[in-house]
Amino acid sequence: MIGDLRDPTVVANALRGVDAVCHQAAMVGLGVDFADAPDYADTNDVGTAVLLAAMARARVQRLLLAGSMVVYGEGRYDCAVHGTVPAPPRRVADLGAGRFEPCCRLCGAELTPGPVDEDAPVDPRNVYAATKLHQEHLASAWARACGGVAVSLRYHNVYGPGLPRDTPYAGVAAIFRSALARGEAPRVFEDGAQRRDFVHVTDVAAANVAALASAGDREPGSFRAYNVGSGEIRTVGDLASALATACGGPAPVVTGDYRLGDVRHITADSGRLRSELGWRPRVAFADGMAEFAAEEHEREDYARN
Repeated sequence: MIGDLRDPTVVANALRGVDAVCHQAAMVGLGVDFADAPDYADTNDVGTAVLLAAMARARVQRLLLAGSMVVYGEGRYDCAVHGTVPAPPRRVADLGAGRFEPCCRLCGAELTPGPVDEDAPVDPRNVYAATKLHQEHLASAWARACGGVAVSLRYHNVYGPGLPRDTPYAGVAAIFRSALARGEAPRVFEDGAQRRDFVHVTDVAAANVAALASAGDREPGSFRAYNVGSGEIRTVGDLASALATACGGPAPVVTGDYRLGDVRHITADSGRLRSELGWRPRVAFADGMAEFAAEEHEREDYARN
């Protein structure tokens, strides 16, 4: 069935005979500007609320939510003097001058980034991030009120077959690949040293299966969040270079441009998912990038034939 998640009739029909919901629907990406805020809230917040209300009426008791690492804002940072400290808000003056690394609010020293776990404070720094956190809050409220079980898988940077293309709402991997398909160099913002965790979609699918299988064993009224990341820390520059090599395209161009709503570093500690559900990522970064690039070539060959 295809339909609008915000339509109660569509959702009610989709829930017939269902005993668990895997909620992947959302308006994604950083967006174009803040004028996108009503669309994000309508799609992500209202859509999730309509779904949960329909689940309550249909007495569907298990929910798996596609969460996101964006709920954390920046990742974990450590100061050599003051220990773990929050990253300060990004300032236009610093970014415009090419000062991209966050510094300690207390002493001004450059901070060392590290992996973030599920117990880290949440700090959504753009509209999309705020709606993804609100989805979790709605899911948790539904679980408590209805005796359901809700699990949020906080995806890190997912890539692989089927990613959307040629849209400002796509992820960075899709944007770079689309540029290379046009014969253009990937344009890398800031200095390219932004740290991320790129996780293949098949590993994300396996995490979904593991989480759904465990939902029946959880206490009614519970909510649990899990990071889903590969554990391989890569930079945005690494991603652009790997795709350019795999596609046989031009080398990336580091532009120094920036978006205030971006975060500098965010990488995953997926230990909870590994220890509690036995999940392990299987696709290495180099292998996944080669496959991702090959998909674009196959699509081009199909279009020509």
